[in-house]
Amino acid sequence: MTLKALELLPNANQGSTVSVMGYFKDLKLVRRIVLDCMRNVHPIYSIKELMIKRELEKNPDVQDEDWTRFLPKFKKQNVKRAKPLKIKKKKEYTPFPPEQLPRKEDIQMMTGEYFLTQK
Repeated sequence: MTLKALELLPNANQGSTVSVMGYFKDLKLVRRIVLDCMRNVHPIYSIKELMIKRELEKNPDVQDEDWTRFLPKFKKQNVKRAKPLKIKKKKEYTPFPPEQLPRKEDIQMMTGEYFLTQK
């Protein structure tokens, strides 16, 4: 859709890549649209503007006036970016497993309670 619109609006022929043939003025328009695309601006904004300018060129009443009031004013939207994930610190690698924790009986044996309570 956009490639077809770019062919029709500035009277320039282009291929499937960004190769364009036409008048110098039309080439400048297409170049501006392509650079905007690389800056992450959707080409529909520029195409709408070109369509309105083409209609204003045909109208003899507004040819000598300023066209800025007819052209669309698009607001920039601030898109919230995803926050980078917190990087966890890597633990130091040890080839041996950790020591076993003592059981209740082991703790009682160390304190001597095991022998006193057992019959």
